[in-house]
Formats: sequence, C-alpha cells, structure tokens
Amino acid sequence: MSMPSLPHVDEHTTVLDADTADAWRALGETLDESFTRRGAAGYARLVGCADRTASGPRPLAEGSAFPGFRVAAADPERELVLRGRHRFSSYALVFRLEPLGPGRSRLRAETRALFPGPAGSVYRALVVGTGGHAVGMRRLLAGIRRRSCAKDADGS
Repeated sequence: MSMPSLPHVDEHTTVLDADTADAWRALGETLDESFTRRGAAGYARLVGCADRTASGPRPLAEGSAFPGFRVAAADPERELVLRGRHRFSSYALVFRLEPLGPGRSRLRAETRALFPGPAGSVYRALVVGTGGHAVGMRRLLAGIRRRSCAKDADGS
C-alpha cells in the first residue's frame, strides 16, 4: 500500500501474544471501541473533524469511519491505514502487523501529520509536544495487546 504523504511524527511498537488473525480482530475492535466513546465523538466535533460518527462496514474495511478517522486502506492481518483531518491538522495512523512465529506478532503504529499555520503549530505543541499523543498511543496499543490475548485466555 502507498504511504500517506504526510510528515512522520512518531512510531510505537508492541509485541502481541497472538497470531496476526487475532491481532487484526483486536486492532479493529479496540479502535472502534476507543474512537466511538462519547468523549472521542465530542472532541471530534470540537476540533471540526471531517468524520464525526461511526459508519461503514464492520469489521473495519476501506470506507469505514469513526469520529476523527476514515479507513483509507485495509489489508487484513497486514496493514490498516486511517486518515483524518480537522481545523488544525491532516493526519494518518498506519498500523502494520508482522508475524513473529506461532501465536506471536508485532504491531507497529506510525503517526503522520501536517499541522499548517500558526494554529496548527500551537495544536502540535499541545498534543505532540506535551507527550499527550505518545501516552494515548501507548494506551491504545496496550488495549490492543490485552484484547488480542483475551481470545486465548477464554478459549473462544
């Protein structure tokens, strides 16, 4: 898949005790749950996100949306590209899954974003410069890690 043409912001990685099929399921479910919460939808409205409601196919596929993001590309068990924009930024989250062996995989989450103009610079300082974005990404990956392992733990 083509890489979004936005400047690189950061990348976070975690190892999952799950194969890529279970990791893919956990990725989609966790993103959907995280970004459709009331607070996320309110924030999306506040900053003027293009996508403000959940819509489209589930499990996530190209054209699916939730507050703040639209699925730009989906290659199941390999890569998921989310795009979004609002008053202060155009951005993408790129999730990549790599098999590491039986029952293990690596998940990489790359953030790319453009923060145009003075308001964008202030927004970047508030979101990225304070470390808030990194904290949010680590929490998101931890949730995906927990959910991907839960299938094995309950036998489903």
